[in-house]
Amino acid sequence: MSISFETRRYVVFSILSLLGLLYATILLRGGLRQSSSSGTPILAELGSTIRRENATLVILARNSNLKGVISSMRNLESRFNHRYQYPWVFLNDEEFTNEFKGLVLLETNAPVHFGLIPKEQWVQPAWIDEGKAEESRHRLKEQNIIYGDSSSYRNMCRFNSGYFFHHPLLQQFKFYWRVEPDVKYFCDMSYDPFQYMIQSNQTYGFTITLLETPETVTTLWDSVKEFMTKYPQYIANDNALEFISSDGGKTYNMCHFWSNFEIADMDFWRSDAYQTFFEFLDAKGGFYYERWGDAPVHSIAAALFLPKHRLHFFQDIGYQHASYQHCPSSDESLGNSCSCHRWNTIGKFLYLCNP
Repeated sequence: MSISFETRRYVVFSILSLLGLLYATILLRGGLRQSSSSGTPILAELGSTIRRENATLVILARNSNLKGVISSMRNLESRFNHRYQYPWVFLNDEEFTNEFKGLVLLETNAPVHFGLIPKEQWVQPAWIDEGKAEESRHRLKEQNIIYGDSSSYRNMCRFNSGYFFHHPLLQQFKFYWRVEPDVKYFCDMSYDPFQYMIQSNQTYGFTITLLETPETVTTLWDSVKEFMTKYPQYIANDNALEFISSDGGKTYNMCHFWSNFEIADMDFWRSDAYQTFFEFLDAKGGFYYERWGDAPVHSIAAALFLPKHRLHFFQDIGYQHASYQHCPSSDESLGNSCSCHRWNTIGKFLYLCNP
């Protein structure tokens, strides 16, 4: 059976119309922004009068994390970013798929950047003794340490400790808010945490403090003490040493800020003090010979190199990652509406480190 020219033209026109409608929808939902691994995002906010700081939301994720990424984005957009439209930066050690990019773009009206992590900043360095590193992974696995045998987890910890803030997509920004897949924010935020950090002269903000697993950092504090002896000029007056050591610096008490939530000034990580510190630690090989995490590395640096008044506890931000959460009390919530229960906060059951 033959199909007339008019019928074929109608079918083609209908298909093109549907494709055009889909494209227009994506543009509108995406805020007429550019999405790429390079270049500057374009933001169109007609009639917007909300002031934004030089800041961004950062997610380190893989394509397989898409469901968790969408959940976290939807949650934070609802609680905060739908009003401020801070840009999102996604980083991955592999290229993001078109599916990942397309679905992420539909979750926000803010600019979105997708970036590839340079191989040399992610993979285990060639100078690491692989036999020694493999022995460490085997030992920690035998001890049932979480991620004990994971090379990719160690790559991530090293990248977050020393490299993420150097990524080309982040050079235009000063402050960042670290977001993880599958996290929850329980409270509506009636103010801009970035603006608060700047106006209050804060450098590092956190919500949860925990104890590190001792088996993963057996020589970390010895390296830190060696660094403090060699570079005393970097130790701040009125620092927060008592947060990370209960005996005046003789030992590490395992306290750290849980770094899956951070609102911080990247210029601190880019400073001479921190860069020297990271390079000193990196040369020890502890990211691979043990399992040094970015949380204790960030926490020790912030506690030693910053005056304690520049560390801020965001007690009003309800937050959950894995089985740990912080739920503000009615006084702590600053009048914001929260969907969590105070009795279920981590502080009710576990010893908390208090800076």
